Amino acid sequence: MSKVAFIFPGQGAQKAGMGKSFYENSKTARKIFDMASEALALDMKALCFEENDRLDMTEYTQAALVTASLAMEACVRETQIEPDVTAGLSLGEYCAIVSAGGMRIEDAVLAVRQRGILMQNTTPKGEGAMAAALGMKAEVIEEVLSGYPDVTIANYNCPGQIVITGRTNPLAEASEALLRAGAKRVVPLNVSGAFHSPLLKPAGEALAKILEPMKFTTLSVPYITNVTANYVNDIHETKALLIQQVAAPVRWQQSMERLIADGTDIFIEIGPGSTLSGFLKKIDRTVTVYRVSEWEDVEKTAKQLCGS
Repeated sequence: MSKVAFIFPGQGAQKAGMGKSFYENSKTARKIFDMASEALALDMKALCFEENDRLDMTEYTQAALVTASLAMEACVRETQIEPDVTAGLSLGEYCAIVSAGGMRIEDAVLAVRQRGILMQNTTPKGEGAMAAALGMKAEVIEEVLSGYPDVTIANYNCPGQIVITGRTNPLAEASEALLRAGAKRVVPLNVSGAFHSPLLKPAGEALAKILEPMKFTTLSVPYITNVTANYVNDIHETKALLIQQVAAPVRWQQSMERLIADGTDIFIEIGPGSTLSGFLKKIDRTVTVYRVSEWEDVEKTAKQLCGS
């Protein structure tokens, strides 16, 4: 019997117009956008739907992406498609927790709004950077980086795509070393800090104070965490994992491999873009992947999965 995973993208997937077709066609989606706007005292429709400079600023991106993705997820559920497990890349893990029944939407958007501010402001501008190393095995990258203590792996995305993170100058030196060691390319990323590096530990510690008063509820399905690539069945583990996640590597490839090994064979990427679908093609081409990023995708996915 097929097992279904809902998967949610992270920062970088955002784009102007995300969620607009859902807002126009669904009362449920409108309610979620309005709820997020009220919780944050921000006009989420303007932030998500219109061309603007704020959408790519981490302090706004995270709340916008979570709002749009959860509005889409609610519309998928209205077709009676239910997940057996959920997962989200970095920021997307908050959507996965909400989808798994562990967190209120209002708390998720409040948490990621503060998370974005903390991540953006923890390292002084220009002191942190990230880059994608392409065409090189993770073990080789790990070996090269062992000579650069201020540079670590941020994301294990898929075979042939590993993101590195750290202090700006050492990261530039490590990038050159990776090219010498055989990387096809090392592409600098347009980000405002060294995300998922030990430099972000103070942000995680500050996030702990924000998460502390929030109520987490019993999970209806498990989600898989970026920190360990293992299932979370006990919601009491969640706060500590979210605190660690800010500075820990995102083990996305390992998470997907774990789900596939356990029989998950249908993945529904919910959110703007197709980044996660692309990663899955490189991880395992035998699984079925659907994308829901526009309103028409909901009906199309329901017809293919449910025949209705």
